[in-house]
Amino acid sequence: MTNLEVLTAYSAMAALTHQMVAAATISDWDGLEVLESQVAAQVALLRGTEETVVLDAGQRQQKLGLIKQMLDDDRQIRDLTMPWMAQLSKLINNTGTERRLAAAYGAV
Repeated sequence: MTNLEVLTAYSAMAALTHQMVAAATISDWDGLEVLESQVAAQVALLRGTEETVVLDAGQRQQKLGLIKQMLDDDRQIRDLTMPWMAQLSKLINNTGTERRLAAAYGAV
């Protein structure tokens, strides 16, 4: 992998995480999942090959900026998805309770 390929992969991941924020903002959970898979593909591309690439100081700064952007996007995504996840968990727990009650006391 070349320096340019590494930075291109990080740029692609940063663009994807930005799109993930937009998807989470409008509650497009399916779109968020697709984008998450695309980020995972970029990570897989970098894994194992990036460590052999030596970046100069400017390139390291560029990479660091992209990582910071992705971390900020990740925080925003978590802030947007946590309420939805809590609601989903509550719904699942209520459904499980209903099933246990129905099993214990029979359907009404």
